[in-house]
Amino acid sequence: MGERVLLKVSPWKGVIRFGKSGKLAPRYIGSYEILVTVGPVAYRLKLPTELSAIHDVFHVPNLKKCLSGEATQVPLEDIHVANRLRIVEEPIEIVDGKVKQLRHNKISLVKVRWNSKRGPKYTWEQKDKFRQKYSHLFPNW
Repeated sequence: MGERVLLKVSPWKGVIRFGKSGKLAPRYIGSYEILVTVGPVAYRLKLPTELSAIHDVFHVPNLKKCLSGEATQVPLEDIHVANRLRIVEEPIEIVDGKVKQLRHNKISLVKVRWNSKRGPKYTWEQKDKFRQKYSHLFPNW
């Protein structure tokens, strides 16, 4: 067949993890060549020797067509990430404040705007703890 596909793996307990661990969301690994169609909804894949303990026939919902070519893929061994590489998110300003009433006590909250590239731009933080860390944002509060 010659077509290439990605293989969906699940890190749930009781399932072979394919060397992947972490969150419970399914991940795709590979790009593996389809050798033959086994049935109307199953394919036999050409797996590397590291995965030789795994049965090589997979159901269609566990596969995803690989749209990139073999030449565009970079082997994992060639990727090196610096240990200190990280994204720094800093608060920009305090936008709002409120007091949340619980059953027996009150909590002062501030709404903070972040310079985040991902995730929420605004979050509610506890005023006391936030003031200890970022006191320079509290001239008017």
